[in-house]
Amino acid sequence: MQLQRESNPALNTVTAYGDDYIEINAVTYRHAVFFGPEGDIKQWAVMNIHDITAATLREAAGVTDVAASDPMAFLDDAPVSRPANAPEVLLIGTGKDQRFLPSHMTQGLLKMGIGVETMSTQAAARTYNILMAEGRKVIAALLPLEPLQ
Repeated sequence: MQLQRESNPALNTVTAYGDDYIEINAVTYRHAVFFGPEGDIKQWAVMNIHDITAATLREAAGVTDVAASDPMAFLDDAPVSRPANAPEVLLIGTGKDQRFLPSHMTQGLLKMGIGVETMSTQAAARTYNILMAEGRKVIAALLPLEPLQ
């Protein structure tokens, strides 16, 4: 499906997708990718939904270097503080169909104040384009519609 491009050409925009590809800025990718509005489009080391782990989610969100939190921090009534480099939301495109992730995988990001939404890759691509155009700090991690072999 071809998507219309009405946003800032300097920003990463999903321009099309199909069963075995994702197109960003008119460049075709035939593997899972993650990216934000600015910067590189990176290959995501995930072949299918079963390969997604808490670590691959942190990698996509760009928070792999976050120090371990204080296990007693829940006793403090301090508001959750999202790391400065972290997105507001991480959109996970799970392929042709929406597949939910176990809560233990997303719990760490949620505790950091990063929203995690799973949806079909088509819905994630469209949602990413809308949020990105609104100037939101969003990261998309997208699997192709068909599972990779």
